[in-house]
Amino acid sequence: MLRLLRIMRLEGVGQMTRQAISQIRPGDVDPDVANRAARRIRDFLATHQGSGPLTLPGELAGDDALIVPREAAVMLAQILSLLANGQGVQIIPDNAELTTQQAADMLNVSRPYLIKLLESGEIPYRTVGRHRRITFQDLREYKRRDDQHRRGVLDELAALSQELDLP
Repeated sequence: MLRLLRIMRLEGVGQMTRQAISQIRPGDVDPDVANRAARRIRDFLATHQGSGPLTLPGELAGDDALIVPREAAVMLAQILSLLANGQGVQIIPDNAELTTQQAADMLNVSRPYLIKLLESGEIPYRTVGRHRRITFQDLREYKRRDDQHRRGVLDELAALSQELDLP
């Protein structure tokens, strides 16, 4: 695992903090390598149970141990599994500010519809010059509320259908 993290740092994955959104597209990673790495991380996690951080010994004598939060190792295994299955992956920090087009794409709606949501106060945003910016966290919260509302409406329809004895 330490070797994998070193390779990732050398390949520029460690530069993610400078970017709002980081992505790996399908085909950018060898699926066999990703699958082996994911399996090794899962095996390591299974043999090192607990809830605290993982301490990974250095590869060479005198190398410092690497302390990794368990949750980060679990997430890395999930990312590698997705890549092994030929899927792309994006990492988006909660505070990343998205353009209206990026936000519309994430909600699978048109940009004009998203702007109506912003202007009606459904989703908070801020303006930078003439441009609107939406935090990923606010977008995710809107999606959670919208999904909850849709489930409620479907529950009402199901109850009405049973009440009317419809098939």
